[in-house]
Amino acid sequence: MTTVNTYLTFNGNCEEAFNFYKSIFGGEFRHIGKFSDMPADPNYSIPKEQLNRVMHVSFPIGNTVLMGSDTGGEWASNFKQGTNFSVSINTDSQEEADRLFKELSEKGQVIMPMNKTFWDSYFGMFTDQFGIQWMVSYDEVPKH
Repeated sequence: MTTVNTYLTFNGNCEEAFNFYKSIFGGEFRHIGKFSDMPADPNYSIPKEQLNRVMHVSFPIGNTVLMGSDTGGEWASNFKQGTNFSVSINTDSQEEADRLFKELSEKGQVIMPMNKTFWDSYFGMFTDQFGIQWMVSYDEVPKH
């Protein structure tokens, strides 16, 4: 089975964001490692202020895994919060779509409120309080 896993990059608040997501979806992190957990390398040193940043986190949600890390070093200059991706959630009910949309968008910016679309989906989009773009949809199964 093919799954889609999304990888999110943050600039120092990865752990805060993932704890927020965990509070909504429930469950536990499969792994969370900090830069301070890396073995010492004489050719590469981590600045002291970045040692507590997340090097990698994986968080199972249903049949997928949400992954993330904090940026740092040479990659930090290219960081643009909330660009080049969206996390797409497809639910089993309109009620669950509404719940996830409401809770995840709290303190964020709603781009498209949940509503029936021309492509026959109940759909909405927003950017959460951490600058991450989300799409939520519920596709009703036709009754025969």
